[in-house]
This record gives sequence, C-alpha cells and structure tokens, in this order.
Amino acid sequence: MRKLLLPSMIIIAASLLLVRIFYLQVINDTFKLKSENNAIKIQYEYPERGYIYDRNGKLLVANQASYDIMVIPREIKNLDTLELCQLLDVSKEEFLEKIAKAKIYSPRLPSVFLPQLNKNEFAAFQEKIRKFEGFYFQKRSLRDYEVDFGANIFGFITQVNEKTIEKHPYYKSGDLIGKQGVEEYYEDILRGIKGVKYFQKDKYNRLIGSYKEGKYDTIAVQGEDINLTIDAEIQRYGEQLMINKRGGIVAIEPKTGEILALVTAPSYDPGILVGRQRSKNYTLLYHDSIAKPLYDRGLLAEYPPGSPFKILTGLVGLQENVIDEHTTFMCHHGFSYAPGRFMKCHGFGPHQLNNGIYNSCNSYFANVYLRIIGKYRNTPYAVDTWSNHVKSFGLGQFMGYDLPTGRRGNVPTSKLYKKIYPDWSYSGKTIISNSIGQGEVLMTPIQLANMMATVANEGYYYTPHIIKKIKGEQIDPKFKEKHTTTVDKKYFKPVIQGLFDVYNFGTASSLRVDGIDICGKTGTAENFAKIGGKRVQLKDHSIFVAFAPKDNPKIAIAIMVENGGFGATIAGPIASLMIEKYLRKKITRVDLEKRVLGISLRDQYAKLGGMKEASAIESTPKDSIRKYNEVKTTSVKDTTKKTN
Repeated sequence: MRKLLLPSMIIIAASLLLVRIFYLQVINDTFKLKSENNAIKIQYEYPERGYIYDRNGKLLVANQASYDIMVIPREIKNLDTLELCQLLDVSKEEFLEKIAKAKIYSPRLPSVFLPQLNKNEFAAFQEKIRKFEGFYFQKRSLRDYEVDFGANIFGFITQVNEKTIEKHPYYKSGDLIGKQGVEEYYEDILRGIKGVKYFQKDKYNRLIGSYKEGKYDTIAVQGEDINLTIDAEIQRYGEQLMINKRGGIVAIEPKTGEILALVTAPSYDPGILVGRQRSKNYTLLYHDSIAKPLYDRGLLAEYPPGSPFKILTGLVGLQENVIDEHTTFMCHHGFSYAPGRFMKCHGFGPHQLNNGIYNSCNSYFANVYLRIIGKYRNTPYAVDTWSNHVKSFGLGQFMGYDLPTGRRGNVPTSKLYKKIYPDWSYSGKTIISNSIGQGEVLMTPIQLANMMATVANEGYYYTPHIIKKIKGEQIDPKFKEKHTTTVDKKYFKPVIQGLFDVYNFGTASSLRVDGIDICGKTGTAENFAKIGGKRVQLKDHSIFVAFAPKDNPKIAIAIMVENGGFGATIAGPIASLMIEKYLRKKITRVDLEKRVLGISLRDQYAKLGGMKEASAIESTPKDSIRKYNEVKTTSVKDTTKKTN
C-alpha cells in the first residue's frame, strides 16, 4: 500500500491540475479578456447617480447629461492639434500637459482629456470627432441641483485620484466620486453600478463587433434614490438668516434624532461645482481663508458653549443630590472664588434653580459646581464623575452621525488636569469656569442641538442622522437605538420649567412667539485669539439653544453666531424664527425677521483680518455665484474660531 501512495497522490494532483486548465481555457474564458487586451476594447457605461429628496419628497438633487473627451495616447495619429485646441477651447500648453499626463497613466488605456462638457460645448467636437484618431467621448451624468442652498449637506462630485484607484479597484482613471456631505457618506448607494461592453478589434485595430456576442457585457444599474431628514424650507430659511454672518445652525427632531436643518455660514451655491468651471471655482473656495466656505461650522467648529452649559451643571447637581430645586445661593453681581478672582454676573439677590436658569446667574451655577466637585474628597474622582454625567449627553465624542466630517469637542477629565497642573493639586475653584461653559469645555453646534434634544426628551436621545429613507434598503439600525443619560428623568422637569421661563421672565422674554411655548437658553461665550503673538479678547460669540413646544417637542435647535455678542441679540431671534417657520410654515414675528436680515457682521470680520473688505463669498447664496469669480480675495488668518 505504501508503494502505491506516492504515485496515487501524483496522479490525483495532475488530474486536478488538468481539469482546472481545461476549465479555464475551454469552458470559462473570462481570463482571455485580460490576455487579449490589445485585441479587445473595453467601454464603460456610467449609471445615473441616485436622486436626493428632502423629508417631504421635494427634489433637491437630480442629474444632467455631460460628456468627457477621452484619449488613448498610443492611438493618436495625424492630429491637427490647432484645430482640436480651438474646438475644445484649450491652449497648446494645456493640450501638451494633458497628453503627457495621459501617457504617464497608460499609453494604451483611455484617460480623461477634458471632463464635463455640456451639450453646447460638446456639439462642435461631435461634428468633427472622426478627424481626431485616439480621441472619443464618454457620456456621463453630472449633478443638477434644483436648489441653491445646502452645499455643505450635499457635498460635490469630483474625479477620483490615484490613491482612491489603488484602494478601490472599482474605480478607474476619470471616474467620478462623491466628496463631502451625503455624496461621500452614501457614495456606495448613490453611485450605482457601472456597465461594461467588450468589443473585438481586428489586426488593423478596427472594431469588428461585440466580443463573444456580448457574453460578458453588463448593463449599468442606476444608483438608489435617498430621502434626507432635512426640511428644505427651514434649511433655505436658515441660510438666508445667516447671510453676512459666520456660524452654524443645527435643528433636530427630538423624538427621532433626525436632522431638520444643518446650516453653515457663509456657504455657496452647490451649482458652481458642476461642469468645466468646477475646478476653478473649487480652488477659489478652498483658498478663501477669510470666510472658509468649505468649512462646515455646524459640525467642525468647536466653541465654548457658554451659558447653555449651565443646563447640564444644574442637572448634574440635582443627580448628585448636592442641590434641590429650592436650594438658594446669593448673588452680588458676581462670584468671588479666590483673592482677586471675581466672576461677574448680571444677577443680584437670592437665586434658586428656576430663576438661576432664566436669569442665567453665574453665581448660582458656580456654587452648584463647587458642591459637585466638593462632594468627594478626591478631586480627580469628582471631576471624572462630573465628566461622565456630561458625556452621557453625547458630548466630548464623535456622535456617530452619517456625515463624513466632525469634531469631538472637549469635556475635560482628571487626565487633562493632571497634564495642566502636574506640580500642584487643583480644586473646584481652580476649574470653576467649567460651571458656565467656559474653561476647557468645547462643543460643536450639532452637540449643542443634541443636548437640547436630550433635555426635551427628559433624558434620552437618538444618534443625530441625515438619512430618512433609502429606496430598496433599510437605514442603519444604530439610528433607532435609544441612548439614556446618567441623569434620572425626574430631574428634567424643573430644569425645563426654568428654560420655559427664560421666554416668560428671563433673557429671551422679548423673543416670544404667541401661541408657541418655547424653552430656551441664551448664551454669550468669551472669545479669545492670538493676534501678533498676543492673546486678545474679541467680541463674544452669540449662542442660543431651544426646543418647542414645551410639551411633546417637535424641534430642538442650536445657533452659534461668531462675534455676534449677547445671545438674545442675534442667535435668539434666529431660534424663534426657525422654530415658528418649522411649526407654522409662516412668520408672524416679522419684526425679528427684519432685524436679523438687516444685521451684517462683514465689517467686523474684515477688521479682525486687518482688511478693508470681507470675503467675496459672504453675500447672498445667489449673489455668490455671480460675484465670486469676479472678486479677488486676500488670504488672511481666520481669528474668529478658538480651534480650527
């Protein structure tokens, strides 16, 4: 038996090898497509991307026909370069540069010579295409924006780079891919599937028909349509209200976590990043270091939250049983917490939780914070206890929403303070600024909005998300998971009453909207920047957070206006207007609307940069299309953000 074992194994292995070779060479000749590449022309058919709708079914993004001029360098013969350049409106230098680039990619494979021609631009070339051997056209579909707002939400379409091609074999040179916004995050769903056709060529390199009678051909499959959670009307309205201002607005439906509006200002019309001018316009936007229109302040800008953070100080104090709603602290226009250290306040007299909230009393919340930290003998443990409560509201972390960009903000822990104070111990008084949302605390506008949604829900939230429906598919189940805070539900009611009284008796009493019970909190965050190597205090940021109605809330919102001053001056009116627009579809507080639309901070932003004029992009979205290419801007360092 042992004598037969080795010969038997050799015979079996040889038999398997012969069967495999027979299968590959006779039965399945797929690999011949690669071995016969010189005799086969591969032509891709590009699908339309999926359409994008808002939550109410309004079409936001569709498609339009365009044409890419392709080139195979090896097949160029007897070319009239001058005529081709004139037809396509390119210079000889551009022509040589593009051909050289195509040769580097591959002399015998197609490359994009000139992308995204519209019908009129393509017509002249089409008439004479037979004269230009080595050149042909590839039909594409480009985005057709039905609205002139929401650029930060949609993102844009651009050609893939070499790194993407190496990482994802699906893409070839000249393919288009979504960048930023939902175009990037939902690329795999929106892009569809390319079709491919194989053509046989004869020895003279002429096409003689389909390879194997189209056996390996596939058809293009259109991308799936998606519905966003965005309400197009309040998104548009929010961008109008933020004209000539910088900052962000985020609105969320508390019961679902659906993002109703995601505004960044300044912004731009998404239509300027379509067609042959896309690259030129993108370069202008990218290098605008004054206004930074490509910088999504709603997701990326980290600000000290200011007084809205007092909501969490109060809730943590209640949860830790260091106060109840009747606990009283005296205020004498401020709080002295160390020799020569005084925290100013507009309040005076006794303050409890309710009037501490609606009067935004710094002294009250400073005392609450000291009790939280002083409850435990070990200060680092106390800080981490406080920090964990705060983080349970979704702060200090990437929140898991379905957009490709964001910042985690900052909720300080004992680990941070060990680095800051390595040689000596610290106490609650050392870090007292945290009590009122200053100090080391940083939040993005979407985190502020989610915080208010959590308060509106009395202690839980759903991960904020921008996808509502995908045709033929389910949305990510993580958006259905409830996240519960470490603060018990019973402690939210007195805080909510205080927020309601902000509109009745407090800092937002002039911003009431008849018939709508709004709960809100004004905020004014200190703003520092380094200018000429020195730390300089600039005009405060204007902040406002709110939700409405008080019972069964439908919308939670956060507004941040850079260098806007007091919270009730700019951010507060915007909140009231956005809430009324969403709930009623109309505006009755036309006085507030007129005031907000009339406020321009352009001159102030220009002074910060040491300029005579602000960036050209800081105008109305429509005007930005017409004017942006006409005005040359100067690059300066943006000093309005604490972090970038």
